[in-house]
Amino acid sequence: MKYAVLGDIHGNLTALETVLAAIERERVDRILSVGDVVGYGAAPSECIAKLREIGAEVVMGNHDAAAVDKLDTAFFNHHAKEAIRWTRGVLSRKEKAWLADLPYVRNLEHCSVAHGTLHRPELFDYIMTVEDADPSFDAMTLPVCFVGHSHVPVTLLRLRDNPDQTSFTPEAQVDLSDAIKALVNVGSVGQPRDEDPRTGFVLFDSALETVELHRLSYDIDREAHRIRTAGLPQMLADRLYLGV
Repeated sequence: MKYAVLGDIHGNLTALETVLAAIERERVDRILSVGDVVGYGAAPSECIAKLREIGAEVVMGNHDAAAVDKLDTAFFNHHAKEAIRWTRGVLSRKEKAWLADLPYVRNLEHCSVAHGTLHRPELFDYIMTVEDADPSFDAMTLPVCFVGHSHVPVTLLRLRDNPDQTSFTPEAQVDLSDAIKALVNVGSVGQPRDEDPRTGFVLFDSALETVELHRLSYDIDREAHRIRTAGLPQMLADRLYLGV
């Protein structure tokens, strides 16, 4: 089966449309999202509508939870708080209900999906080191798990010849055939933070046992203008050009 996996979209409609156009050409069987559909960006309703239209299977991110008062924003930075307040004001009751009903984890036929970690996903912790990944590896019941949250793409692996050690690779194409388990951070559709401003998505082929990160240029000017016009913090527009 062929899956397309979307990282944090964050209300960036232009990036999402660019990614979905590329995915349509790939003829995938299922589209997955690791959450954070909303927050930061100025098109949350439109992004929700796109995901619902294509039947994407989505999990809840911390910004999704905050937008529907399921998570306190005390630990959000100032710009994130401003964006959440704005997002709460523009989402409809039905859109909020959809976000509120998103699960923290989805276990599918060949993979699991969570936002930050598979271990205690409701805490929205980050996986920034190989040590951070250990509890999620231990919680895995399927060979592959997709996450996001950090906005930085990376694949962590436990290989057959050394199952007690976790390794990692930033490579865009990864062969999983020698892995017992793989934990794949798919980066971000709407706000990359690896100093590459291009949007992107991951293709996972369960038969070939491969994951492949695709990066795509998109019209950042259009989305930055949308953010500024909405009255959101200027920094949220500026960072799109930098990939930070």
